[in-house]
Amino acid sequence: MQTGQDLWRRLSGIGKALVCSALIYGILVLVGRAPLAQSIVGLTTLILALLTLFQFARRAMRQAIWRLRNRLITTYLFIAVVPIVLILTLVALAGWAILGQMAVYLVNTELKHREESLHRQADALAHVPIGDPERGIRRMERVTHSFFPDFELIVRGEQDIHYPAFSQVQPPPPSWGDARELVIKREGGRDLLYAWAHVKTPAEEVTVVAPVTHEFLADLVPGLGDVNYVPLMGVPRQSRIPEPKNAFDFKIRGYYPVTVPHWSDPNNQKQLFLVVDTRISAVLGTLFQNQKVDWPEFALGFFVVLSIMFLIIEMASLVYGIRLSRTITGAVHELYEGTQHVKEGDFSYRIPVQGNDQLAELGASFNTMTENLGRLIVVAKEKERLESELAIAREVQNQLFPKDVPFTRSLELKGVCNPARMVSGDYYDFMSLSEGALAFAIGDVAGKGISAALLMATIQSTMRTQLTTPNGAGPAHLSTAKLVANLNRQLYATTAPEKYATFYFAVYDDRNHVLMYTNAGHLAPILLRGSNISTLDSTGTVVGAFPIARYAEKCVSLEQGDILVAYTDGIVEPENAYGEMFGEERLQELLIKHSKDDSSEIIARTMEAVNEWTGSSELQDDMTMVVARRL
Repeated sequence: MQTGQDLWRRLSGIGKALVCSALIYGILVLVGRAPLAQSIVGLTTLILALLTLFQFARRAMRQAIWRLRNRLITTYLFIAVVPIVLILTLVALAGWAILGQMAVYLVNTELKHREESLHRQADALAHVPIGDPERGIRRMERVTHSFFPDFELIVRGEQDIHYPAFSQVQPPPPSWGDARELVIKREGGRDLLYAWAHVKTPAEEVTVVAPVTHEFLADLVPGLGDVNYVPLMGVPRQSRIPEPKNAFDFKIRGYYPVTVPHWSDPNNQKQLFLVVDTRISAVLGTLFQNQKVDWPEFALGFFVVLSIMFLIIEMASLVYGIRLSRTITGAVHELYEGTQHVKEGDFSYRIPVQGNDQLAELGASFNTMTENLGRLIVVAKEKERLESELAIAREVQNQLFPKDVPFTRSLELKGVCNPARMVSGDYYDFMSLSEGALAFAIGDVAGKGISAALLMATIQSTMRTQLTTPNGAGPAHLSTAKLVANLNRQLYATTAPEKYATFYFAVYDDRNHVLMYTNAGHLAPILLRGSNISTLDSTGTVVGAFPIARYAEKCVSLEQGDILVAYTDGIVEPENAYGEMFGEERLQELLIKHSKDDSSEIIARTMEAVNEWTGSSELQDDMTMVVARRL
């Protein structure tokens, strides 16, 4: 049941209409009623069947030429074979028509010649001396009998003379004048064809008629074949078409239209066709009958040999074309198989390469492309794995940056880090201490990527471990220089020699409004007091590079409205299209311009200005910025 439903769904609209029409027709036939409806439905069914057959043939043709090999062979047949077949067919038809018409021309010319001879004899008889017609009849008998053996005549003058004596020929109606042509006479209830001549003089009227039969027509051109006037004359009792001389001696037929008047009324004419059935050799034999060389045999043999040569050349061309198409389609098929393997992910498949032509080069290029694709897929998978790890690292790193700012009554802190890659080597952190103090830091690890991010995480872990003491030491007991020195020793001991970082660390005492800091090789933070700008210069070298590096600490009092801005080199070192860096001077001008804005707005305007300066959507380096505002 399911199969029948599937078959019905696959049928086209015409196919479904055909099934319904056939069922209706079958029901009408079984009932045996409504013959008109049966005829209409039957005709409709036939038309639908023809349309369905056409659709099926079209679909079958599409499926047959789906393969490129079949399509190329079909194209070759249409381009090369079909035109040759059509040309040969046209030549054969032209030769058949020319030879047929030549045969008709030979018969018709001979018949006209005899009609002229008959008329000349009748005219000569009409002009013999009066009183001596017998001598003219005997002379006419000697001459005319050779080409019209069964002629009859009547001479009307002083006395009527018939020849032969038993002849029943009567004079034609008065409407006839001189004539020399074929004529149709009604005798014995049927129409017969005659050749006749009619001559009238003041003294005599001569009428000569001769029956035109199959035997007479066949003897006009001996050995030519059957000659007939259709539809007046029936089929000859015995065919005179010559036997074929070889397999290529085909039978041919020629036609010639003839208008023949009736004996009783010259204005009543009938359309007949002179038909000649013969063979090629008979026509050629008639044309070259006086030649010493057997030209018909030679011409026919030459034609046969030439045809065989042409056929051999065409078959060789067809075979070579098919072989050539097989080489093309074979290469395309191998490429198709290769693409199927590639589509399924099999990049190890290689197509066989043969020869040194362009198709072989294409196959070799495909193999090279597949090999490169395989390597690219491996690289892409590795890149995807690394990107996944980087995404995880970035998510972890985002958790390391402070989410909340420690509360103090007199200091506002804001910090932002925009990494140039998935992860950042920049560092900033906030941490609340006891007795109303807090610590904040900013750093820049040498390098980028995973290694820099890992070193940044190490720095944060080390600093938070040092700041977290069991007894909760207050700011008076903290030394930023000792904390940074401890960080330097640990980084030097646990990292590679080429790994280091710039680091700025500060502790703010909320009660005294004093900021104690140590700058380990970091860019000097900017202190903005009104319109005056000062910098908190370095108090030691970078951390992680030297084990015995010494660091100092400094203190600065923050007045109400002071703004301290710490940043990394990703803020001041990006270059524009001319290789000019953004620079500290532009940053200071920007800070003075937006000093009245809140800290978040200052950071946003700074990042925007740097991006506009570079003219690129991609960051050249990590951009990190911390703003501390004395309230």
